[in-house]
Amino acid sequence: MSNWLLPECIQDVLPDEAWCIEQMRARILEQLRLSGYQLIAPPLLEYAESLLINDSRDMDLRTFKLVDQLSGRTLALRADITPQAARIDAHLLNRQGVTRLCYAGSVLHTQPVGLTRSRELLQIGAELFGEHGLQADLEIQRLLLESLALIGISGVHLDLGHVGVFRALVRHSGIDKALEAELFSVLQQKDVATLRQLVANLPEVVCTPLLALTELYGAADDVLARARQQLPHLPEIAIALDDLQAASRQLQPLAQNVGIDLAELRGYNYHSGMVFAAYHAGSHDAIALGGRYDDLGKCFGRARAATGFSMDLRQLYRLSAPVATPQGIVAPQGNNAALTEKIAALRAQGEIVVVDLLGDASLYDELGCDRELVLCDGAWVVKSLSL
Repeated sequence: MSNWLLPECIQDVLPDEAWCIEQMRARILEQLRLSGYQLIAPPLLEYAESLLINDSRDMDLRTFKLVDQLSGRTLALRADITPQAARIDAHLLNRQGVTRLCYAGSVLHTQPVGLTRSRELLQIGAELFGEHGLQADLEIQRLLLESLALIGISGVHLDLGHVGVFRALVRHSGIDKALEAELFSVLQQKDVATLRQLVANLPEVVCTPLLALTELYGAADDVLARARQQLPHLPEIAIALDDLQAASRQLQPLAQNVGIDLAELRGYNYHSGMVFAAYHAGSHDAIALGGRYDDLGKCFGRARAATGFSMDLRQLYRLSAPVATPQGIVAPQGNNAALTEKIAALRAQGEIVVVDLLGDASLYDELGCDRELVLCDGAWVVKSLSL
């Protein structure tokens, strides 16, 4: 087998794409910094129990594991940075007020999460800890939409959901954990036929609302009006619908459209409230995900209200507007002090200056240069390349 081949669904990132992704990363992180978010850089590798929290089977199957040669314990390569941010907030920072954290780093998946996705994602995101209210959810959702706009991605559709609706139905019906897991799975797939079989023996007051969830998606005002008619009048459901109504109206100016999907239970194992996903016509899969995950920090010794979002910069690169690669200036090599000074001055102005080590003008196109530095009347000047 050729030793230059990479594993399936693992790719190199070549220069033009790498620079573009780096610029996207820097712009988003700067926006987050200006909004009060502090940068963290957790390790790629941790003990498995720190990353596989809340008995999430989905996360367990997605995570690479290995044995630590020093301790003999099981290690895991992170498949998501959110649990690490929760650990840092709960255990290391231990602040009393609101904490805002942001990050950008690689995560690895055992299986790709979409049709055209890599198993190595460059995840960027933000997490807000210490506030239960709707304003925290809105801050995170606005930052997500503003981040996408900042890197030139328009025409975004935002879907809002709320796992509290499903949790309330389950809690008030006495459904056991095994059936709850099955219902969650088929709802997520909108598999109505299987759902009908699962709820066939349940009381009508439980069966009808669960089946209704599969149809409660679409335009926000329409879905929420139908939900208030079709779902039980439970306090938890009323609060969830009110929050979704307020969020959809306040976020509408930032997105092409905002919809509601009450069967959207992605991340159900650790999400606890409003969840959301951003979509774009250029992608089969969601381009950003997020939601509320109160009390995730409990397993690290301190429960905290929390909400956040994450995106894959590699996926976003394919959707962003093409950016012209900056052209540079080719300079001759030499120990001339005036030449060295001129090169330094140009680079200080933000110009790309590439020293030609080979002295072969036929290779200038490989250097990415459209100008050259030449000695003219005793001074080093920049001229267009004449190839």
